[in-house]
Amino acid sequence: MTASFDSTAQFEGRVARPAEAEVDMLFVPVFQDEDRLEDLADLDDATGGWVSRVRASGEFRGRLFELFLTRVTRGWKAERVALVGAGRRGEATPERVRKIAAACGYTARLRAVPSVGWVVRAGLDAGMAAQAAADGLSDAEFNTGTFKEDTSADGVYPQRLVILAPGADAQLVTAAVARGRIIGAASNAARALANEPGNCLTPSKFAARVAAFATSPGLVVDVLDEPRIRELKMGLLLGVACGSAEPPRVVVIRYEPAGAPATPVLGLIGKGVTFDSGGISIKPADGMEQMKSDMSGGAAVAAAMRAIALLGGPHRVIAVIPMAENMPGGRATRPGDVLTAASGKTVEIINTDAEGRLILGDAVWYAQQLGATHLVDVATLTGACMIALGKAASGVFGVPDTWVDTVRSAGARAGDRLWPLPLFDEYREQLKSEIADFVNSGGRPAGASTAAWFIREFVDNRPWVHMDIAGTAWNDERKAYQPKGPTGVAVRTLIELGMTGGRTR
Repeated sequence: MTASFDSTAQFEGRVARPAEAEVDMLFVPVFQDEDRLEDLADLDDATGGWVSRVRASGEFRGRLFELFLTRVTRGWKAERVALVGAGRRGEATPERVRKIAAACGYTARLRAVPSVGWVVRAGLDAGMAAQAAADGLSDAEFNTGTFKEDTSADGVYPQRLVILAPGADAQLVTAAVARGRIIGAASNAARALANEPGNCLTPSKFAARVAAFATSPGLVVDVLDEPRIRELKMGLLLGVACGSAEPPRVVVIRYEPAGAPATPVLGLIGKGVTFDSGGISIKPADGMEQMKSDMSGGAAVAAAMRAIALLGGPHRVIAVIPMAENMPGGRATRPGDVLTAASGKTVEIINTDAEGRLILGDAVWYAQQLGATHLVDVATLTGACMIALGKAASGVFGVPDTWVDTVRSAGARAGDRLWPLPLFDEYREQLKSEIADFVNSGGRPAGASTAAWFIREFVDNRPWVHMDIAGTAWNDERKAYQPKGPTGVAVRTLIELGMTGGRTR
């Protein structure tokens, strides 16, 4: 797994002047509005006047992700300076700072720069900016091309990264950089898992990988094999898995820090379908290769749990990740079959491609049996959600509204855009069955809402939120701060929830 918690790259937080940074490339964010660089008064002289020259000519205006490189000719210890457009100063949110730093990280990587520095500009909250910068610079360590024979085109990630916050409190900056690095590494770990081909990340291998990197102080990992799953009578999970030669797994991760309050106990549930062919209701061939990432929700949950433990979260958290492969084999579940959930409820299968909600039903039930008082499930669940929201936001559903608002607030702080969608009673009507308690698919109308309602059937009168990340888990085009491929969406939100217990900081 590349760019994970085991990286050898060294991150430092320092409060020295940028002129003292001995790095190969020093990144300086420059705002688009009247940014006179008064906190870096000697920068122009250090570059032989190039900074003022390109700004006066309009070659560099500070527009978002704009870049200008120049050599240092005197005074400063850095070899080169890179001006990076930071957009308007008033829009310098943590998420904006993270993306700017990520763009810098990719620039350094593609140029194989051994060491980089990143300057926290005056006027920004030093702790916020240092954490966001470390998080963003970490983003660039993830490599999608791990199966290429020649990886030179992907560049070389720096081995030393220094975040400079001149004049700030040294202890605060050091701690902020450490937090940002852990969060960024967690996102990368989830992205690395989601990038794995289905033949390399079967349910058993997924479980082994998660168990390996979840062995952190404070975490207890339990991997349930097929016999144990049968003992729990998880008929929905077994029904999804029965068409594949690969047996299912359920990974349970517990975090119970000393002195944690009895409640809340946060339950995180992540969909772990390692490849989704659609089963008997097979998907179209076009784009099916991306279904290797149908376990992105499970990867996000696992990575977040490791980060919560490393950050010393004060609240109890339980993760349940059901893992299966959905294939059209001779033993596969057929449309018209009836499955019995671990909760005892029966489900008539209308569409075998509506499999994510099935395995989540059993997993949500099990999380409650283990003591979870507040639930959040994360899944690449429906194309309907992507149709509704595109790739700009993940859909959220849940009850009560206060818990939905809590999760959305955590997402806003973490940089994940979450948009609420309805759970009207009429959507439940679409799930009625003539022969079972309900069907697994309500058809095309309101497909994201009926899918969420299905999961809600397994929630026993406690706060619950469902995050549909079908549109946000995979990036189809390269951006300045992110290549094509898995995004690591939801990881930061789950970490924020785990650290706060659902309370606003």
